[in-house]
Amino acid sequence: MELAGGQVLITGASRGIGLAIAERCAQEKAHLHLVARSIDSKVVEDLKRLGAPTVKIWDADLSSREGIDALVNNLGDQQIDVLINNAGQLTGGLLEEQPLSEIYSMFQVNLLATVHLTHALLPGMIRRGHGKIVNNASVSAVMHFPCATTYAAAKAGVLAFTNSLQLELTGTPVTALCLLTPGVKTRMYDEIDVKYGKNLNVPTDSIPAEEYAAQVIAAIKDDREVLEPSGKTGVGLFMARHFPKVFRRSALGYFKR
Repeated sequence: MELAGGQVLITGASRGIGLAIAERCAQEKAHLHLVARSIDSKVVEDLKRLGAPTVKIWDADLSSREGIDALVNNLGDQQIDVLINNAGQLTGGLLEEQPLSEIYSMFQVNLLATVHLTHALLPGMIRRGHGKIVNNASVSAVMHFPCATTYAAAKAGVLAFTNSLQLELTGTPVTALCLLTPGVKTRMYDEIDVKYGKNLNVPTDSIPAEEYAAQVIAAIKDDREVLEPSGKTGVGLFMARHFPKVFRRSALGYFKR
């Protein structure tokens, strides 16, 4: 799918992967709709300088149904050609030590917001005859490490949602892409060691956000259904899928209670 001239909505766009994707979309000459609690005006100027014809900021709280309802109402009849459900929160550590308030908020942002926004914007895409849904599911959807109980559960939900949605969209002009995102060097990535490090020897493999964003844009333009990592993370993903007992033993080697 070509992005030039298209209307692209990106959640979690103020930093990290979301901002890097926005920069790549700007270079593709796409109109940008950035969903975030706050974005510096300089970011908007930079995106326009990169090539975005327009940049619109949508202030929204995705951690509550009311916040998402408000966003959908504010969007109104706004045409969106590509929805990139990227916003995310991180939970981690021993399950009994994770604050319930953080768990609820994470499920809301990582999974329910993805479903809610897709539910809201998909009918217009089908009616107009084109569109794409991009969901950030993370390798944690498949690679289930200790200390990732709640986060992995939410990302597995995103993967299952996208897989089922792809089947439902067969015969329609809309497609869906699932991102099995590896370690990407962002502020949230730096939080992993803080939340997991007490009980897990956290792997240090990561790639720059700009590099991953380029992969995402290529996958969108090639109409791929899934974007998977390569390298050591790709090997780990393969092991988790095809040799789960071996993967579990390996994962336990990183863990201490």
